[in-house]
Amino acid sequence: MKKILAFSIFLIAVLSIYGIINNKESDKTDSLLNENNEKLDELEKQIADMTIEEKVGQMFIVRCPKENAAALVSQYHLGGYILFSRDFEDKTKEEVINNISSYQENAEIPLLIGVDEEGGTVTRISKYKEFREEPFASPQELYNEGGLSLIRENTLDKSAFLKALGINVNFAPVSDVSTNPSDYIYNRTIGLDANMTSQYVATVVTAMKEAKIGSVLKHFPGYGNNVDTHTGISIDTRSYETFVEQDFLPFASGIKAGADIVLVSHNIVTSMDPDYPASLSKNVHDILRNVLDFDGVIVTDDLYMDAVKDYVGNEEAAVKAIMAGNDLICTTDFETQIPAVIEAVKNGTISESEINASVKRILNLKSKLNLI
Repeated sequence: MKKILAFSIFLIAVLSIYGIINNKESDKTDSLLNENNEKLDELEKQIADMTIEEKVGQMFIVRCPKENAAALVSQYHLGGYILFSRDFEDKTKEEVINNISSYQENAEIPLLIGVDEEGGTVTRISKYKEFREEPFASPQELYNEGGLSLIRENTLDKSAFLKALGINVNFAPVSDVSTNPSDYIYNRTIGLDANMTSQYVATVVTAMKEAKIGSVLKHFPGYGNNVDTHTGISIDTRSYETFVEQDFLPFASGIKAGADIVLVSHNIVTSMDPDYPASLSKNVHDILRNVLDFDGVIVTDDLYMDAVKDYVGNEEAAVKAIMAGNDLICTTDFETQIPAVIEAVKNGTISESEINASVKRILNLKSKLNLI
């Protein structure tokens, strides 16, 4: 990938010399680069003025608590909330909008407000008639009815629906390759081969980017035919070549299209790391950064899942996740895990420079979403 990038830069330079590339376009590109560099400089200055507690808090997107959710935002300097069905059940649109507004009002830095509204079997909001007459359809239903054009139209509709409530990140699209209906993950995927899944992912990410809502590619490095990690450890023994030739392709396509976040699964992938779940594996994160060239935000799957709870201690989970290379920690028990991470920074287990790099990515994402 790096060689391809270097060659592309060289080719652009050669074409520019011969006047093939329009000078105005070149000037526009330079202007955008300068603007982005200035923005990153501003973020670095902002981070320099933040306390350890404020920086660590930004690295947590947590399950919205049943009680005192607004107050806990400021107490722990949270980076975001992820909402589930219980946050919408028996509520009106106005109540949800007001609740989210109250969370944002208590945030020193605006929150990422996320939800899993994939369509089909995973609809946290649209399954309630108060919010939508019919639940959003699954990717497979949409594709069978109208192909990628209908999927694009549906993505724009869904994004507008979520943003109207105050939600700025949808944990979608599911980027796993699955063509076997007996696979656990199948119903949540497009159900097609790697090439078609890649086109699907690029279509969704592009539409979400246009709608200015955060996208999340999941579940890296690819779920395959593994069992549900909500209920225990899943061990994937497929070869690394299988991932390169199939599972990585939709993630690479989504990254090229401008995906904001990549979520890492709890599967143990023996060809990459036989000892740790992917979410806690530095090897897996190095592949995502260095092989797929992803420079955005990496988030864990929920650390509350049994696949992690049964593997490491509750306090240790978030510390190990950050050491592996995650920027954003998705968890339920943040009141235990945030203090554990703060202590790990103070005692040198986690370097402050690592924290700063992650917070910079998170704040840059919030800037792209027009939150800051």
